[in-house]
Amino acid sequence: MGGSLAWIIADRWPERIASLTMLSRPHPASFARALKIDLEQPHRSRHHQELLDPDAGQRLLAENGKWVRDRLARNGVPREAIEKHLSVIGNPPAMEAALAWYRARGQRAPIGPTRVPTLFIWGEADDTVGRIAAESTAEFIEADYRFAPLPGVGHYPADQQPARISELLLDHLTRHPV
Repeated sequence: MGGSLAWIIADRWPERIASLTMLSRPHPASFARALKIDLEQPHRSRHHQELLDPDAGQRLLAENGKWVRDRLARNGVPREAIEKHLSVIGNPPAMEAALAWYRARGQRAPIGPTRVPTLFIWGEADDTVGRIAAESTAEFIEADYRFAPLPGVGHYPADQQPARISELLLDHLTRHPV
């Protein structure tokens, strides 16, 4: 959800930000196109509809958070990081708050090309975002752009390779200071 908001902010108020760094979330126009042309993307994104269900929170937390644990583990998130995630969202009120934030996004207006320097970090083993959506993001950036695909990394690169993410981020911020 944070990634979606970051793209919107960069679109609507580019003069207010020096640069954008995105982890795992392709440009919305690229993602929308991938949903139409990539036969795998709708399957990868099926959880989007599932999370809108009013009973989603109960399902996600059932059996000691099995759904969350399995999803994070499938994406290569280390066990310690999974426990940290669940320490925050692993109770019904917190999960419902997270899902309410997710559900509140509703229909969005189309987003134009991004006009701020952008770093897009994507794990090649991401089970949610396919290669077409990730690689096509470049077509929707009208500023300095760097695509950083990470082999063997899933949807949560900061949990899998925090040192590499920090290195990429610091380099990007150095090249595009405030």
